[in-house]
Formats: sequence, C-alpha cells, structure tokens
Amino acid sequence: MHPPASRIALVTGAGSGIGQACALALMAVGWTVVFSGRSADKLQAAINASPTPERGVAIVADVTDEASVDALFAQIQQRFGRLDLLFNNAGVFTAGVPLDDLPVAAWRAAVDTNLTGAFLCTRAAFRLMKAQQPRGGRIVNNGSISAHVPRPNSAAYTATKHAMTGLTKSCALDGRAFDIAVGQIDIGNAATDMTTAMAAGMPQADGSVRAEARMHVRHVADAVVQMAGLPLEANVLFMTVMATGMPFVGRG
Repeated sequence: MHPPASRIALVTGAGSGIGQACALALMAVGWTVVFSGRSADKLQAAINASPTPERGVAIVADVTDEASVDALFAQIQQRFGRLDLLFNNAGVFTAGVPLDDLPVAAWRAAVDTNLTGAFLCTRAAFRLMKAQQPRGGRIVNNGSISAHVPRPNSAAYTATKHAMTGLTKSCALDGRAFDIAVGQIDIGNAATDMTTAMAAGMPQADGSVRAEARMHVRHVADAVVQMAGLPLEANVLFMTVMATGMPFVGRG
C-alpha cells in the first residue's frame, strides 16, 4: 500500500499543525512532498524535522491568490513532471462571535482560504493530473466535524466546511472519468496549537463552557496516509476521525 519514492504529494498549510504532521508522515512512508504555505522559514523548519529531509521541498504560495497557486503548480510540473496527491489542508478559523457581529472581512477571509483556496488548488491539480502520464491522482480535502454540525457562533467557518463537502462530491464525480479520486477527511479536535483553547473550555450549544477531549495529531496523519496509499481504483470518499470523548455525537 505504501507508494514508491517517485510519488509526488503537495500539502498546503504544511508549515504547522495538521498539515505539517501529514506531510511528515507521507515522507516517512516514501512520498516526495511539496510543503506549501506562506512562510518559507516555517516550511523549511518542518522539512528539517524529518529524518529524510531530502524528500521535502518548500514552495511558498498563498492559496487565496490565483496567480500564486498557478505558479505553485507550474513549479511542481517543471520540477517533478507530475502530481500524485494533493492534500487541501490550508484553512483558518474565525473568531466565535454572534452572527450579527460577524464582520464581512472575517467572512470573506474564511471563504477565501477555506473554500476558494481549495477550489484553486483542486482546479490546478485537475489540469495537471489529466495531462500527466500515467494520468490521474488523488485529492484529499480537509473538512471538519463542522461539515456535519456547527459550533455556536461559527457561521463563516461552518459554511465553508459544508461547502467543502459539496466541492468534494462534485469533484469526485468530475474526476472519475480521468482517474482522479477525490475524498475528504473530517477531523474533530486534533491536538495542535490552533486547538489549545478546547482543552481549557469551549462554548456548548446549551450555553455552558466545557473542556473538550482532544486526540494526538498523529492519528490524523495516519488516516491521511491510509487514504493516500490506496490504488486509484479505490477511494475513501469521506472519513471522520475524532477524539473519542469529544461532544460530537449527541451535540446540541
């Protein structure tokens, strides 16, 4: 199931958190991985954390910018000639505020990064994967538990993750004829710097504030490696990986 070293992966938002953990896990099983993000220093530091840094390449890109995304994929095509895996991981949280206090700028920032960024990368990946020989590849989208149920005061983030589900389904259909497998991983409470507040206390639907269970981020990385390692004739369309004790089942 593990790919040969010639397989090329791109992970967006790879400088920290889930993206970094998944990129390093892919390298560990033989993938050559392009680490992409907005900070060259963070990307290179992440690569240097691997025992096989020669399998990592840092390319700075902003997924919200069409020209930047196109330049990223042009570099991948020029350097490697193909792309076998795209992990659309880059994303942002929005501050938990009542809907009537949500600034339009915050809404647009969430949509631009979480949704439009994934669209731009997916579009570029489709173009490359259709043209390369052998053709095809795999795209894994980072959804969220919020793709199923919202947290209080999370309209912008939740809307983008529901939209990600629609993007996944549509692209899975459109990619079928070109050997492009598209799936989504919905993650609940992975322990990263972005989720430290969960351990202290998060607002619940009943108005209370309670600490929530988290899981080690390596479990997410293991799941992504499993999805990535399948042959293109098989696809995990949706996977949910979550902290067992988090308030998801029965939330509300």
